[in-house]
Amino acid sequence: MIEQMVAAYTTAVHTKDAAAFAALYTDDVRAFDTWAWSNDGAGAVRAMADEWFGSLGSDQVRVEFDDVHATVGDEVAFVHAFLTFRGLSEAGEELRSMRNRLTWGLRKATDGSWRIAHEHTSVPAKQ
Repeated sequence: MIEQMVAAYTTAVHTKDAAAFAALYTDDVRAFDTWAWSNDGAGAVRAMADEWFGSLGSDQVRVEFDDVHATVGDEVAFVHAFLTFRGLSEAGEELRSMRNRLTWGLRKATDGSWRIAHEHTSVPAKQ
């Protein structure tokens, strides 16, 4: 399940698919973002993704998850990891990168799928 969430997240970002990205979140998500105080609700997450992906032009972003740890229950799960976001040119050349810390609180939906109900990302002052 965690591997599927990671794959869906990385694919949505790489393909700049804001709808697929927002679909990973619950309607009532609260996301504490590195760039915004918080995004409350899937609509706010979608708006953030539209702005982010739209700002990239022809560049793409590759996301790499490292040191992923998860605790999974029947209805909720807790995940924490390190992420590296790599900005790539159309030719695949790395233009920039940023390392983040990530925490997800996941909730199982009535259809059996998992969605992000809480997210917290941050960039440490020192690494």
